[in-house]
Amino acid sequence: MTVELSNEEISRYSRHLILPEVGMSGQKKLKATKVLCVGTGGLGSPISMYLAAAGIGKIGIVDFDVVDYSNLQRQIIHGTDDVGRPKVESGKETLSSINPEVEVVVHETMLTSDNAMEIIGQYDIVVDGTDNFPTRYLTNDACVLLNKPNVYGSIFRFEGQASVFAPGLGGPCYRCLYPEPPPPGMVPSCAEGGVLGVLPGIIGCIQATEIIKLALGKGELLINRLMLYSALDMKFRELKLRRDPKCPICGENPTIKELIDYQEFCGIGLEPEEPEAHPDEVSVQDMKRAMEDSAKDIAFLDVREYDEAEIAKIDGVPLIPLGELSQRFTELDPNQIIYIHCKVGARSLKAVEFLRQQGFKYCKSVAGGITAWSEHIDSNIPRY
Repeated sequence: MTVELSNEEISRYSRHLILPEVGMSGQKKLKATKVLCVGTGGLGSPISMYLAAAGIGKIGIVDFDVVDYSNLQRQIIHGTDDVGRPKVESGKETLSSINPEVEVVVHETMLTSDNAMEIIGQYDIVVDGTDNFPTRYLTNDACVLLNKPNVYGSIFRFEGQASVFAPGLGGPCYRCLYPEPPPPGMVPSCAEGGVLGVLPGIIGCIQATEIIKLALGKGELLINRLMLYSALDMKFRELKLRRDPKCPICGENPTIKELIDYQEFCGIGLEPEEPEAHPDEVSVQDMKRAMEDSAKDIAFLDVREYDEAEIAKIDGVPLIPLGELSQRFTELDPNQIIYIHCKVGARSLKAVEFLRQQGFKYCKSVAGGITAWSEHIDSNIPRY
């Protein structure tokens, strides 16, 4: 099918058209290109918005989440009025307002081993804007099996990285760089560790640039290179990458011929419909009752970071950050019952495990942490 530009499109893309590296032929290539954006969050926002502005003809957005207030600090495709709406619905609205000439296709679903091949197969280029390891490995493997370029990016706190994984173009895949995922819980999420709001804008714009270069067939791509960025230092570094001949999916003798169970591969078990209570956990209601019972010899401990305690805290609960606990556990009485909380309950369970190893017998983790306390006990405590 011949791609043509209308007079309105010529006016819209005029600053592209006068670039010799783009011109009319290049802009038609952009219009003919179909890009799938996996995720409509921090990275997906600038990626999809700039692709729409640039005139990519078809943009697919995959997401199953809804907009939350905590998203608004960095996910610029959504606004305050969008809180509670599906991200793909809000995202499509924004992209269509930026450029009504672009076809925006919504996939309101989780990308899974059952649907990834069918969804990804409809597009020319895939861009990874995800924030979890199962979806990263799934996206990578589907792209390798379908011979689609995978434009990768990730962010955390003040640092980001980007690359183009494309074995079909002579480069490595994501598994060549990271053969195995980290143990569950080893890498904190952005919800636990935080992220500088502008950081996904920087990394996302780099990903969008690589997509446009792929579509145009111009420039030197981030194939065989991993770009590292530190916002605090304002420095870019580059690592050379090589394809691993022993890679299980893109190597010389691949053993992965179809998509696998990526939750299991990443060591993440599926949660039962009614999970059993952890033996070392108590509820926030239990903690409240314990705080009101002056007859019992019970202590309380917050293992979050100092900055988190400045945002929200439970009155009367002392703070020892988890990272300092190995040096400061002697401040605690091993004969007391100790209720330990963090933000949502993960760090407090680690604290219980550590203290048990030091001979503490009566430690309990507060399920849901201060987030559950705010939801069920005291709504005046802010959630973050």
